Amino acid sequence: MEPRWKGKGFKAKALAEPMSKIVSQLRSSLILSNAHGLLVSCSVLVAVEGEQIDLLNRACFGSHMITAEKDKEWFQLGLEEAFYLCYSLKCLTVVSDDNCSKDDVELWQCMSSKKSTFPEYYKAYYHLRTKNWVVKSGSNYGVDFVAYRHHLSLVHAEYAVLVLSEGEDEVNRLRLWSDLHCTTRLSGSVVKMLLVLKITKNGNGAASPACLENYSVVERTIARWRPERCREDDMVVGKRTE
Repeated sequence: MEPRWKGKGFKAKALAEPMSKIVSQLRSSLILSNAHGLLVSCSVLVAVEGEQIDLLNRACFGSHMITAEKDKEWFQLGLEEAFYLCYSLKCLTVVSDDNCSKDDVELWQCMSSKKSTFPEYYKAYYHLRTKNWVVKSGSNYGVDFVAYRHHLSLVHAEYAVLVLSEGEDEVNRLRLWSDLHCTTRLSGSVVKMLLVLKITKNGNGAASPACLENYSVVERTIARWRPERCREDDMVVGKRTE
């Protein structure tokens, strides 16, 4: 599937400013400011300054929150986004409501307790983000994530991402042909390819983020079979016109 750019010149703009460069600039800015986030329910709130607002928007992390506070600007990060900035990029510190900083293991365990699928979802998120895909929630499309080639304002999402893991999720999701058909049809209706990421733990638990190194990811793209593309009549006509 070719990327669907939203306007003329947007492809050139994306090539001139790759996502990897923007994320690197964001990382440097957050490190210099010693950025902290507050863990609240299933999200992390981060107070940011003008430059960081721009960089977070351009790097497509979280969502800008409009509040009545005039001296502070806040961004709301999802669990996977926040852990990526904390653990993988080492540019954000997360504190709990008692104002105590959490180390990587404590934060991992806390997020896993809030979301049972967090280890597998984070592995999938990390897998795509490190390949410089922009990853956002796919709840509006009936999937786990959607993946964009660059900023959401420049290009439409190319992939609707479904995360499958060994065990319970594997049994309950896409176990019937009708489930697969509905999912691919929905993805196709919004012009997105269905990307299934199978996360295998390879006998490892989820006690700490160190286990991620031993998790494996298998990518599969799934598309609907369209019989009109394989009709014998079309093949015959094609041969006659050659």
